[in-house]
Amino acid sequence: MYNKKLVFAAACLGMLLFGIVLISLGSILPSVISKFSIDEVTAGALATLLPFGVLGGSLIFGPIVDRYGYKFLLISCSLLVFAGLEIIASAEEFYPLQIAVFIIGLGGGALNGGTNALVSDISEQGRSANLSILGVFFGIGALGMPAIIGLLSGIYPYETVISFIAVFILIPLIFFIVVKFPLPKHPQGFPVKNGLALLKEIPLLLLGFILFFQSGVEGLMNNWTTTYLSQHLFVKTDKALYALSYFVFGMTIARLALGYLLKKVPSTLVLYISLAVSFLAGILIYTVSSYFLAVVGLILFGIGLAAAFPVYLSYVGELYSVISGTAFSIVLVIALCGNMLLNYLTGIIAHNYGIENFIAIVLLSLTFIAILLFITLKKISNKIKV
Repeated sequence: MYNKKLVFAAACLGMLLFGIVLISLGSILPSVISKFSIDEVTAGALATLLPFGVLGGSLIFGPIVDRYGYKFLLISCSLLVFAGLEIIASAEEFYPLQIAVFIIGLGGGALNGGTNALVSDISEQGRSANLSILGVFFGIGALGMPAIIGLLSGIYPYETVISFIAVFILIPLIFFIVVKFPLPKHPQGFPVKNGLALLKEIPLLLLGFILFFQSGVEGLMNNWTTTYLSQHLFVKTDKALYALSYFVFGMTIARLALGYLLKKVPSTLVLYISLAVSFLAGILIYTVSSYFLAVVGLILFGIGLAAAFPVYLSYVGELYSVISGTAFSIVLVIALCGNMLLNYLTGIIAHNYGIENFIAIVLLSLTFIAILLFITLKKISNKIKV
């Protein structure tokens, strides 16, 4: 029998690693652009490789955990992240850097999906609240990456700092090895027919397409904020990195509060308020010309985006608990497609029309989320408590 507290702790450590993975490229993108002398289009293509790797990890983790359980997944993916970060630290050519970005995306994507599915599986009550607490550890990992690089960038080259962070990965790896996890749901073989049948589930697809735009918005903020502040507001790179930390800080603090609020307040009300805050933050960042107000906007943006993934994934876990890993895979694959497409589109628009236009893409995506949310809630409100 497994210990729920230890399993939850393992999931939190896995999510912390995903936070490091997802924020890694945005933290070093200005330095990479300078070191390898690449333009915005090439930078956009490089940024796309990270979610492309995460897409691959999101595609494979569900059938793996439904068939083999969580232990193997967490161990192997931690090793992938470690290897990818070490390659980034030592890369002298652009090609190995591209491979490394894909590798850490692959491991990170499987860690993200696996840890969310794991917490959903062990949460008989308060699923969305527990997923919000899990999301706090994403924030810790994501906060640590730009903060450490920003703090040490004047002392050590970014390659040295990345190598140090990679060594840290070995600590949660050891924990994954010793902890006992829940048994797989389908040890006799993955039910392919049931998995394919999920592709016809309209509620699942609607939730997936909400996350298509949600993941795109979060990816844009993670990958392009530092470049936006550096090129549009002429902020120094170290200050731009700290500004990105404020965005993640806002998200992390909000998720910590949501761990309590979602037990008291209807999730639908939380989602609509979160969208309103996100719109306000986007307009603020789009219109201001001062660093201070941009930071205020980024903190508000983090707060506004905090509830989305925990709540939407809790809906998926409740609707499809029998084959939750695969259901999570489907919605996360759709989500990462949005991340990839919007990142690539932003690279093209930034190159031709200016980096400031990435906020316009964010605001348009939030509009689509609001429309899809209204439709989805009408579909699922008679099946689960929302």
